[in-house]
Amino acid sequence: MESDAKKKDMLPLWLKYKETKSVDLRNALAENYLPLVRLVCGRLAMSLPPHLDRDDLLSSGFFGLLDAIDRFDPTRNIKFETYAGMRIRGAMLDYLRSKDWIPVSMRQRIRKYEQTVCRLENELGRSATDKEVAAALNISVEELQTLINQCNSATVIPLEEYLQTDTNDAIDTNPANSTELFELKDTLAKAIDRLPEKERTVVSLYYYEELTLKEISLILHLTEARISQLHTKAIFRMRGYLAQSKEDLV
Repeated sequence: MESDAKKKDMLPLWLKYKETKSVDLRNALAENYLPLVRLVCGRLAMSLPPHLDRDDLLSSGFFGLLDAIDRFDPTRNIKFETYAGMRIRGAMLDYLRSKDWIPVSMRQRIRKYEQTVCRLENELGRSATDKEVAAALNISVEELQTLINQCNSATVIPLEEYLQTDTNDAIDTNPANSTELFELKDTLAKAIDRLPEKERTVVSLYYYEELTLKEISLILHLTEARISQLHTKAIFRMRGYLAQSKEDLV
């Protein structure tokens, strides 16, 4: 992350760029923050199928970085890395959505799985077990595990579909918008609290501590494949809950 000392060192360059809009200065800023694009790309790319080109993902993220540089106000008390990370991620997600790599048949199976988990957990008042979900889907537990593994690539766009805000307003001081963001975060926190312990731990380490699945596997002493599966199950539980919460507000 960007240190306070480094931020001060970069401030003259930022101010000069905002004054002149020099392409050379913009490129110097972009070169300095290029590792951020690679970091965001690395986290998103973990679940991507092989046929999606990582270089294209990096390219879309680079344009997100340039957009962030153009829009950023260095005089505000906000870290550029925080602001740019959101815009870079948003640009990459837009690229992934445009590719629409998940077959329609898989989308249908994913939706059925998501709805079934949500319905079961509303009825039970707790997290549904694999055995209960498999029975509701009329498949074996082994077939359910296969389905969950196949769903993994769909979680590369995990919660943005339900907590989507315009990245132009990612740093917003409007009281009304701040209240809405707080409510969204509160809903997300409730969704996380509903997760089984292991899934909750994986989500916390992945999204809040920003660890990779491999790093989490070392901490929890589980295989990376098992961590990936726990992550996938957690995301679909949360998506079902968040979707239901949105419907209840309508």
